[in-house]
Amino acid sequence: MDIKEKIEEIVDKVKNDKEFEKNFKENPVKAVESVVGVDLPDDKIKPIVDGVKAKIGAGKVGKLLDKIM
Repeated sequence: MDIKEKIEEIVDKVKNDKEFEKNFKENPVKAVESVVGVDLPDDKIKPIVDGVKAKIGAGKVGKLLDKIM
């Protein structure tokens, strides 16, 4: 499994699927497992969850900066 690829896939899904976005906010581990298709230990999923949160957060910061400038 390519973690970077999965992170990008999940970020796209969060941005384009409101129901998935809600599920990700409520229980990110389960949401990621639903995309990965495998029930992995939380410590294996956590890097993906953290990567998705970082990408989503970076995108929100960028949008805020665009509005300010």
